[in-house]
Amino acid sequence: MTNEKTLAGIRVIEFGQFIAGPGATQILADLGAEVIKIESLNGDNSRRFGVSEKSGHRSGMFMAYNRGKKSVALNLRDAEGVAVARELALGADVVVQNSRVGVMEGLGLDAATLRAQKPSLIYASISGFGTHGPSRERPGLDIAAQAESGMMSLTGEPGGAPLKTGFAVVDAATATAAANAILAALFRCARRGEGATIETSLLAVAVGLQAQIWAEYGCSGQLPQRAGNAQPLVAPAADLIRVEDGHIVISAYMEDHWQRLCRAIDEPELAVDPRFATSNDRVANRPEMVRILNDALGGYGGEEARARLEAFGVVCGVVRNYAQVRASEDVQASGIFQQVMDGKGGEIGIPGLPFNFADTAVTEPTACLPGLGEHTLEVLAQAGFSAQRCQTLLDGQVIAAAGGV
Repeated sequence: MTNEKTLAGIRVIEFGQFIAGPGATQILADLGAEVIKIESLNGDNSRRFGVSEKSGHRSGMFMAYNRGKKSVALNLRDAEGVAVARELALGADVVVQNSRVGVMEGLGLDAATLRAQKPSLIYASISGFGTHGPSRERPGLDIAAQAESGMMSLTGEPGGAPLKTGFAVVDAATATAAANAILAALFRCARRGEGATIETSLLAVAVGLQAQIWAEYGCSGQLPQRAGNAQPLVAPAADLIRVEDGHIVISAYMEDHWQRLCRAIDEPELAVDPRFATSNDRVANRPEMVRILNDALGGYGGEEARARLEAFGVVCGVVRNYAQVRASEDVQASGIFQQVMDGKGGEIGIPGLPFNFADTAVTEPTACLPGLGEHTLEVLAQAGFSAQRCQTLLDGQVIAAAGGV
């Protein structure tokens, strides 16, 4: 099948583990790039993340961020393995890595070394805390970035303990940020023939995600406080309302929206009640406002309440679990889920790109997960390695040529 996707013909070498690095290259792969994943002989640690009998001995993390890639297993503790990796990297358009700071420099696989030999190379590095500060060599994971960026300090109930998000939001956002930077660099390279050295970090992305809150902090000088399921400056906005079969959230903080909400719950007099006349008044009296909304809507089912409110032009949403989201006709119509072979003879639906090119019809085949080292010999042959040299590398345990997911 001919690859007619946007990045067809672009070759990416990934030295990545877990989410941020592999997530960035997954976006590039979904856009049509050939992504070659360089793994140790033991493989990306995410191959073993969360694997248990309950999961069917499958790693959801590995499935989410490595579909459709090619796996090359190399021993980078061996000088010959490093030499192979260097040849592959220099034959690529893009290199992406999220190793600990200093690791790639120690191997001679860093941006400065490789771009000295190939100036047009685009080299993206992802670290935990950046490469210039005192924490440059600290190991960085999503949870540490959530903690040290201020994100956890404002997540949770008022007076309660700080909370992390329900998923690795910083890792996922860093993957998107890195992919965006790479796409911009590819555009510049296409126009000018210039490569790029890109650096980003989990900490920088986590801070950047909170731009509005930082601006509000700059305006008020007051530390943001945990507000639970509420926007601290306006109301109602993201306020959680209990209904007969669960919860809904409502956003009606603009005055005309609040008036519509009052009419929707058959209490138009609330629109002129001095406790709720302005958003600031509603913030000050939020508990009573929420109690009234709970009483007014508690007898409705979630979908019934949504239909009622939307008939009056009020923005709301039903809080859904994953099974309900997967069954949603809106989600199904978006086409975001794609089928992925799970490496155990079955298939699982996993979200792909959250956008499409409406003028380009592309039929998505079922994506496959690469077995550890599954494509080693294929990739090396394409790079010009002779069969004899590949056999020598195999015999010396410099490469591995096959393995399970």
